[in-house]
Amino acid sequence: MTTASKPDAALDAMRPVLPADLMERASTFDPAPRLARLSADGPIHQIEHHDEPLWLVTGQDAARALLSDPRMSADRFKVKRLRDKLDPAMRDKFAGAESRAGSFITTDPPEHTRYRRLLARQFTMRRMRALTEQIEKIVEGRVDAMIAAGPPADLIRDFALPVPSLVICELLGVPVEDRGHFQDDTIELLDMATDLEGLIEVGTRMHRYMWGLVQQKRANREDDLLSELAHTSDMSDDEMIGLANLLLIAGHETTTNMLGLGVLALLDHPAQLKALRDNPGELMETAVEEMLRYLSIVDTGIVRYALEDVRISDVTINEGDTVMCSVIAANRDPAQCPRPEEFRIDRPRGRHLSFGHGVHQCLGNELARIEMSVSFRELLRRLPGIRLAVPPEDVHVRTTSTIFGVKHLPITWDV
Repeated sequence: MTTASKPDAALDAMRPVLPADLMERASTFDPAPRLARLSADGPIHQIEHHDEPLWLVTGQDAARALLSDPRMSADRFKVKRLRDKLDPAMRDKFAGAESRAGSFITTDPPEHTRYRRLLARQFTMRRMRALTEQIEKIVEGRVDAMIAAGPPADLIRDFALPVPSLVICELLGVPVEDRGHFQDDTIELLDMATDLEGLIEVGTRMHRYMWGLVQQKRANREDDLLSELAHTSDMSDDEMIGLANLLLIAGHETTTNMLGLGVLALLDHPAQLKALRDNPGELMETAVEEMLRYLSIVDTGIVRYALEDVRISDVTINEGDTVMCSVIAANRDPAQCPRPEEFRIDRPRGRHLSFGHGVHQCLGNELARIEMSVSFRELLRRLPGIRLAVPPEDVHVRTTSTIFGVKHLPITWDV
């Protein structure tokens, strides 16, 4: 696996990326050898990276402590060193109030708290359970289409991409016919090979589209999340645009890759696949949690910035330093998970960082779990003998995205 070449100063300020040898996985499912060695040596490490102060956290307890510490900020532009990497025009473009409005994952309390409270009303367990019936219909419809077309199929194109896209369209109130636009935009936005000009172009395009949709929601209230926010909150247009685009990205890109990699992991472990097919009622919940832990698709980790000196694990993180919590390393911390390199769907549910931790823990975690459970149950039930339609070495991973996954997953099944 390779990453983009060394970013320029502006891009590095926008999206810090680990050195390639810490991201080049040993295999589709296993962390980079250097990352594994660092994990064995301790929970936190200072590494050389573009002559910048950077700490890599590999231990889960240390990661949880830092992610819940109010001295660690999610806002990179609170660090003067990073602000100064942008020329004034770029600073206005990326760090200005308009462009950052609604992007609550890069804000701190109390601003973050306001957004979180508004959204928490929409992501209740009751509402997520009410969505289950709609999710089941969407999943059944996509499996119907694959069966009607007959094998082989590309699981990503035909199932893993459209299912979460249709679900987030349903939740937000985005017209289904528009889903192709934001799918393409999201892939480009998350690609570490996209240059600064490309980021500006795709950001402008997404902002323009969502502005029109927000105006529609303000004019005509419907039964969807954006309409609710438009008519029951004090959010500005810019805030709603930023929030909606954030939810679109988070709501389909991560789940798409969890579905594709989850099926690939099951095919790579046929005994686990058989056990889940034979007993989904008992094993599905733990299987989903194990996939979340084992796959750890947030490839670049979770980034925080020290607002003051922080002492942890016998080291001092200095004010202004960047901290990257490695999700795959923390999820394979043997202190939290015995024999973490093994994929076991019956593993008792334990702690993992796949949805983050602290005030920024993913609001949509229950929605993702429901989508995964419904999808794996239906795929295994209705596609007997599901298997790869190509040799395993012909399944190619996405090499430059911040979210790990596979580009295509050709499958076949018994008819």
